[in-house]
Amino acid sequence: MSYRPYQQILRRKSRQIGVGKVLVGGDAPISVQTMTNTPTEDAAATIAQIRRAELAGVDIVRVSCPTEESTAALHEIVREVNVPIVADIHFHYRRAIEAAEAGAACLRINPGNIGSKERVKEVVKAARDHGCSIRIGVNAGSLERHLLEKYGEPNPEALVESALWHAAHLQELDFHEFKISVKASDVFLAVAAYQQLAEACDHPLHIGITEAGGKRTGTVKSSIGLGSLLWAGIGDTLRVSLSAEPEEEVHVGWDILKSLGIRHRGVKIISCPSCARQGFNVIETVAALEERLAHIETPLTLSIIGCVVNGPGEALMTDIGVTGGGAGRHMVYHAGRTDHTVDGAGMVDHIVEQVERKAAEIAASQAQQAAE
Repeated sequence: MSYRPYQQILRRKSRQIGVGKVLVGGDAPISVQTMTNTPTEDAAATIAQIRRAELAGVDIVRVSCPTEESTAALHEIVREVNVPIVADIHFHYRRAIEAAEAGAACLRINPGNIGSKERVKEVVKAARDHGCSIRIGVNAGSLERHLLEKYGEPNPEALVESALWHAAHLQELDFHEFKISVKASDVFLAVAAYQQLAEACDHPLHIGITEAGGKRTGTVKSSIGLGSLLWAGIGDTLRVSLSAEPEEEVHVGWDILKSLGIRHRGVKIISCPSCARQGFNVIETVAALEERLAHIETPLTLSIIGCVVNGPGEALMTDIGVTGGGAGRHMVYHAGRTDHTVDGAGMVDHIVEQVERKAAEIAASQAQQAAE
């Protein structure tokens, strides 16, 4: 809950579904997803990659299931990981049925490329029988021919029409445990499509900018697109699509949610860009702290400011703050109040110790409140 009126986001009301143990939509927290890039048939490699994503804080992981061998591997993968698994299905309806039988929590399909209505009906039956939800995944790069002929090109109207057309197929079968995505690599197209879809229905929405690019450019594009949607209250689960390792997608997804005050996990570092006034090397210090504090899950804030111009003011807003000072001594703040100074040589170790101690205090307090 935001503590200032201008920070409040009014979230779109949507139906709630389950993806395994993770709730999506309604008042459930916005979940962070990623997708593996290992051959799913290699269960050991896929499990290892999912575990790295789990350490980064992922809520849901999607794996490709293009072959019978890949769906066979799902049995072991699902058993060995701690997050729900979404099976990514294209064209072969039998793979969807096999994935449901193997324990997938959700099937990502495009009903239009599954085949006949009878095949879609079989997939829905398997999902219902095995407690799977479904994601209708519409993509600007693979729209149906009749929609391209109607609109001349991928546009928001075509994406929304495709999504609602496929949703109607599932609703005709009295299946309502589904969410929808309408992704595009063009930020304007994706955002406009999600805005129109959000107005047209109450289905939970999986948001993302598909094929966003490499780590840096993809992060920028995703932050613009997803940030715009989330700020408008649109989105129930998200994936940041990067040409990078899955855990990088998770980190960026969390950073977007943390920046908007939507979800909090781990240490949020507020740091200056550094300048000639800095009393210590801010860039190196922040890089070291990001790496050494990555294991902390308890939400707390840390300000690292190189000089006294903005340092004391930022410290007022954070749990722990550090401001660069003269003669190699720097001020440490607790809850906005000056507490003690620290020598520059041992500052990183000292900050890590302070943050770990504060995180433990917060966790213990939360546990006590929960017990009471």
